[in-house]
Amino acid sequence: MLPYENSTTGDKALGEIQKILQRFNCQRFGHMTDWEQGHVLVQFAWNGRNISMPVSYRGYATAWLREHPYSYRMRSTEKEHQAKALEIAKVAVYSMLRDWIKAQITMVETGLLSFDEVWMPHIMLPNGQRVIETVKQTLLLEEKP
Repeated sequence: MLPYENSTTGDKALGEIQKILQRFNCQRFGHMTDWEQGHVLVQFAWNGRNISMPVSYRGYATAWLREHPYSYRMRSTEKEHQAKALEIAKVAVYSMLRDWIKAQITMVETGLLSFDEVWMPHIMLPNGQRVIETVKQTLLLEEKP
């Protein structure tokens, strides 16, 4: 069984993310689903730092399909099975984001790490790119499969 595959509502997790960030005194919060790219995007701002986190639900759907491969004995078509994987993934990613954001904020609040140490890859630069994208483009970090 894949973690978070039985999550029931992305909306509830999204509301909890908003509450966590409000308690942390974030100035802005927003989210978006990009159906073309297959990811959800969560953005927020804290003390002049803009954070942007695109998270692939297609990646989760692929993992779910590995855990639950299609069989001709199923009462659905292979296409329906793949659609089910995407729907499960769209809910699961919000639950995972909620837990991850909560853990990161707790790390900052308790002094284990600084805000920049926790969120550095996702900080938006003045040119509109995230730090991680700039690092990858300048070949400072080699992409691993």
